[in-house]
Amino acid sequence: METPKIPAPKDEGEREVLERLIAIRDQLQLRKLDRTTYVRTQDVMILYDQTIEQVKILNEIRDGKAVEENRVDRVVDSCFQLLSLFFMTIGRNNEAPAAYALTSTIKRLLDHLTEANLFSAQDLESMSQTLEHLTEIVHNSASNKPAPFLETLIAQRIDRCRASLSTLQKRIEDIAEPLRPTADKLVSILRQMAVINTKSKFTPSEILKREAELIQISEARKDGQFIDTNGNVLKGSETVSRLVDRCLEYTKIVLERNGQFPDKWKPIYDVLVGIRNELDKLSLTQAWSLRETDLYDYQRQLDRIDESRVNGNWVDDQGRAAELYVQRTLLYLIRRSYGYIYHLMISSEPVSEALLPIYNQLQTLKRCLVEVKNSGGVSSVRELYPYSMKLHSIDNMRVDGKFMVGEDIPEGQGSVAELLAECFDLNYELRVAAEAAAEEKETSES
Repeated sequence: METPKIPAPKDEGEREVLERLIAIRDQLQLRKLDRTTYVRTQDVMILYDQTIEQVKILNEIRDGKAVEENRVDRVVDSCFQLLSLFFMTIGRNNEAPAAYALTSTIKRLLDHLTEANLFSAQDLESMSQTLEHLTEIVHNSASNKPAPFLETLIAQRIDRCRASLSTLQKRIEDIAEPLRPTADKLVSILRQMAVINTKSKFTPSEILKREAELIQISEARKDGQFIDTNGNVLKGSETVSRLVDRCLEYTKIVLERNGQFPDKWKPIYDVLVGIRNELDKLSLTQAWSLRETDLYDYQRQLDRIDESRVNGNWVDDQGRAAELYVQRTLLYLIRRSYGYIYHLMISSEPVSEALLPIYNQLQTLKRCLVEVKNSGGVSSVRELYPYSMKLHSIDNMRVDGKFMVGEDIPEGQGSVAELLAECFDLNYELRVAAEAAAEEKETSES
């Protein structure tokens, strides 16, 4: 699982810690693969406590010593990544360990955005809000002091993400406000072309449509510069002009290739397209089919392919670097997949997978009731019977106010109870409105 480039630990104590951490990681992997039962909080916490204990021992061994990264660091990272996703799976999203995997994904995304120099203000805004939320989680966890060194580690990762984010935000600020919509449009067009380029069936006409848009934007320049109504060159004009030229160049390359990818790079391409497509499907069916720990394997596959680059590019068996078209296409697929993982993580509900079937049913009921309300309500109370019956059947599942699964009380009780209450309130509002309408009708007829 670890790359051969990472050396084994030399210290005897570290080697013992490594063996125990590998055993913990293997248990986490086995639990991740077991779909016969839902993930129980107590099972996760036992492995979490064991991991924390081993990391404490490791820190004591290393105290005051100069240490180079070795295999034990990689296994620690694997354990925390898995545990982080397990915390999401059991609904403990608002605790520090759950933030670990998300900070890893954000850092990867920011590194790729920096390398590609291709991003929009919306990309950064989403990650900025997420980092703010993670900071609050870590701050609140620190008051409970379950594992101070883990919170410190996550806080440091958040700070590194913020530093990268700040650099990218500065680049956007260097573009004049009137020119930013154009820059965002160019980013959108380039991404659309990358999607078209990686479809199973290549359609040149779709690329030609984007090319026409690019030409229109390009022709808005005067002497190669974007100017304001007074004829002054807008701040950031050169940056956006380079982006226009880059898009037009990419258009030519994609049309020349006509959807044909070089055979020697096809194995990596096929793996990345497969990952991208699977994550795309998960994003559509997340509420019903995703167990957050599923994301671990996708993450690790992407990490390995991403880290196999030499000086930013992939090289073949003869040491020859991949051509620009191959490099850009593979990097797009990696970035897109990391983007999917990020959105799946931030969309994760703070509800244990044991309660998700109930939670998802309530979300569907709420959407239906809101739709009924927005379309003018119901003509009679009778029309609400199916909703009322379903809500009462869910409410009757509670034991002493709790939704139980066997003898367990899964995490996320508050979220489910709140959603159930919202549905009851909506149903009541519609019933009152229907009864009032019926009374008004009777009065008018009499």
